Amino acid sequence: MPALPFAQIDAFADRPFAGNPAAVVPLERWLDDAVLQAIAAENNLSETAFFVADASGEADFELRWFTPAVEVALCGHATLASGHYLLADGARERVTFRTRQSGVLEVARDGDGYAMALPAYAPEPAEVPGLLAALRVQGETFHHPRGYDLTVVESADIVRGLTPDFAALAALGNTLNIVTAPGDGGVDVVSRVFAPAVGLDEDPVTGSAHAVLAPYWAKRLGRDRFSAFQASARGGHLECAVEGARVVLKGRCVTVIEGKFLL
Repeated sequence: MPALPFAQIDAFADRPFAGNPAAVVPLERWLDDAVLQAIAAENNLSETAFFVADASGEADFELRWFTPAVEVALCGHATLASGHYLLADGARERVTFRTRQSGVLEVARDGDGYAMALPAYAPEPAEVPGLLAALRVQGETFHHPRGYDLTVVESADIVRGLTPDFAALAALGNTLNIVTAPGDGGVDVVSRVFAPAVGLDEDPVTGSAHAVLAPYWAKRLGRDRFSAFQASARGGHLECAVEGARVVLKGRCVTVIEGKFLL
């Protein structure tokens, strides 16, 4: 029975059972997409990351991400987890990943954690029909054409108290729905993220959402660095910076499971 190396890693976490869990599966070659999707469905985590050595010469590895239901264009926490998997032995200081829809991404050592570079997706004000009703909230809405809707509300308490209508959100289509507010308790920004159309009612800690949040908050705060907390049940802290066309997110990872996936 073929066996694939496998790890489950809590990303944006400084202890087990926090942050966002991602499965990481290194491959010698790409398997059929149906097999990759079946593995992700079996893992039943928000994302499973697969990577192979990059034959193009553009990066160290080629990286893809799957939810239990679909392949996605960008995933931050599973990229951070993949970087942790490859950098944990101390043999290298950074690793680059070529992706199919989001360019070349990088994860580098940063103290006892990592710094990850993602593209910056600055959202624009836009009316999104049905969004506020589905979120059951009042706020200002923004959109980015890569598939992100951002809703800005008045307080962190509103963000924490959200009880969205997930069926209504899913009916709006395959969009990452981000809700954010000024932070409290020493944190600059608070957010939560919902993606029921791809099988994730609430994502615990979402790196790709901060590719949108960082440009918005950098402009609003008048500075290019700030701290963030994603207020899901598991929760996760991030340090965010906007550097030109990139967003740099800093966080830690903890490996919680290592083994083999049997096919």
